[in-house]
Amino acid sequence: MLAIDITVAVPGTARVGEGPFWDAATSELTWVDILDGAIHTADPTRPHPRTTILPTLVGAAVPKRSGGFVAATAEGFMDIRRDGIRTTRRTVLPPGRRMNDAKCDPAGRLWAGSCDLDLAPARGALHVLDTDWTVHHVLDDLTQPNGLGWSPDGHTFYLIDTAAREVGAFDLPPDRLALGNRRTLARFSSGGGAPDGMAIDAEGCLWIAMWGGGRLVRVAPDGRLLGEVPLPVAQPSSCAFGGPDLDVLYVTTAREGLGPHPVGPAGSVLAVRGLGVRGLPVARFGG
Repeated sequence: MLAIDITVAVPGTARVGEGPFWDAATSELTWVDILDGAIHTADPTRPHPRTTILPTLVGAAVPKRSGGFVAATAEGFMDIRRDGIRTTRRTVLPPGRRMNDAKCDPAGRLWAGSCDLDLAPARGALHVLDTDWTVHHVLDDLTQPNGLGWSPDGHTFYLIDTAAREVGAFDLPPDRLALGNRRTLARFSSGGGAPDGMAIDAEGCLWIAMWGGGRLVRVAPDGRLLGEVPLPVAQPSSCAFGGPDLDVLYVTTAREGLGPHPVGPAGSVLAVRGLGVRGLPVARFGG
């Protein structure tokens, strides 16, 4: 039996913490607070985050190969240089919508889901920011796209639609944007929370944060539910493997909607150890 240990890695009061990633070059964790437009970076052994505040909502921030970040924002995509200078390079969305979760593929392109601010059905989409800052529109009819990821071989793309409580899978030829063979990998009932952000381990299994369900679930590439890990928060939002051996699962959480005095460490980043699996290195934006 696994001896799973759950601790608070970085205390915080995030309204909606999201989008964590581990930078092995600096041994630091970065995540965002969507509603406050904040990008936080911290060494979990000395949890005093450095924070960049954007003048907009921020769904996710991803590292660039050249240093700094690309942020998926309410308007589209923002370039944040290593020296902190910010420029909006691509405005993609009309007023009333925003970017949500976003991650880079192995080719260095940024994939980002957009949604209506009121989560109106079928108003969301999936976009790809190429390394030359060209934007491709690759999928429509989504409501709350979340939890993006790729299989270790890069041939399968996964995408969660939180509002639909579904995890979708697509065939994806290497270095191409054409999604094929769309299918439902997993579907969750309303009783145990809704699937939100996720991480994929080195074995190709999906670790999904269940918003409102207070737990993580592990799903096999064939859709089987392999297990779950209860958490001391009601609203885990996303997760990422980190640490020197990529064997610590860091989990972002949220306080929004829980009242002025939520129970437990809501808004903090949790660290889950003892899972017996490792993650994969983060992919960086190539532009």
